[in-house]
Amino acid sequence: MTPLTPFRVDIPDAQLDDLRERLARTRWPEPETVDDWSQGIPLGYVQELCAYWRDAYDWRRAEARLNAVPQFRTEIDGLGVHLLHARSPHAGALPLLMTHGWPGSVVEFLDVIGPLVDPPAHGGDAADAFHVVAPSLPGYGFSDKPTRTGWGEEHIAAAWAQLMARLGYDRYGAQGGDWGAIVTMALAQVDAGHLAGIHLNMPRADPSALRALGELTDREQAALDALAHYRRVEAGYSIQQATRPQTLGYGLVDSPAAQCAWIVEKFFTWTDCDGHPENAVARDVLLDNVMLYWLPAAGASSARLYWESFRNREFPPIDVPTGCSIFPKEIFRLSERWARTRFRDLRHFRELDRGGHFAALEQPAVFVDEVRAFFRTVR
Repeated sequence: MTPLTPFRVDIPDAQLDDLRERLARTRWPEPETVDDWSQGIPLGYVQELCAYWRDAYDWRRAEARLNAVPQFRTEIDGLGVHLLHARSPHAGALPLLMTHGWPGSVVEFLDVIGPLVDPPAHGGDAADAFHVVAPSLPGYGFSDKPTRTGWGEEHIAAAWAQLMARLGYDRYGAQGGDWGAIVTMALAQVDAGHLAGIHLNMPRADPSALRALGELTDREQAALDALAHYRRVEAGYSIQQATRPQTLGYGLVDSPAAQCAWIVEKFFTWTDCDGHPENAVARDVLLDNVMLYWLPAAGASSARLYWESFRNREFPPIDVPTGCSIFPKEIFRLSERWARTRFRDLRHFRELDRGGHFAALEQPAVFVDEVRAFFRTVR
């Protein structure tokens, strides 16, 4: 069995100096010709954010946050996988596999790992404790970049099943949003026998199944309208990443300003931010997340997951126990009856009042409560 090797993030000063030099030499485009974000992230905000990144941002603070959580690397199917693995001190803790998406990273989980692993230290009950496993997707963060095709959602799910077995976890839960939700739903197909249940904050189901249910509620119609708007106005990034990720990568890997703008735009569009991304996620945390793309030069390799997986448009039924938490600014927002067309053992469904796509970052306390509430039904 391939061993797990302890890992610490230790970025050389030369890489940080190179980042600052590149930011100082950025060649900027002219300003947008509108007074909103309809042409993309505004020039003034990107310049402000990149000036802060160059002159005031402290990567060593972020590095220390990451290194405060036990980290490892292991090889699965020839690919080096990076993971956070925080074991609970409490007897009976349930292993929990948490998978991030794009444009996220394991940074999304840093605020929730403590409450999940050690609930009493955060005002909770030890009966809700988890052993948290949070791998970086292939081509993301400190995981290796695939050098061959085939690393789509199903392959990743099978690799995650191997990972949990390697860690000695015969029965575990899984959680995810964005690609993390898609991988988690694929895991329910390939490793159902070992899953206690899955919790999703971006569940997906066939839109045609909703239309077949009859008259739509106002919320359901709003969800379909939002989906249509996304496809019409917001999906350009996904089409590019699903069709020409290599071409995109040259700019993202060479220009930190480009990588920053490509990612932070989504924190405006997909968060419950009331007009500014930093209302939802602090500036330093936004940049911590961008750094997990910039430092490993992951602009092309992260985008390639779209190329690998977007051909799969099927929605097979899922029989494992499922919990769904629907945040109001999520891209795709299922109703309960829509969710039940796919999830045959839906044990928890809740529509929240605040929050968006990056739930663990935007509303960490609510996110923790939702994860605990669902997994109480399967422990």
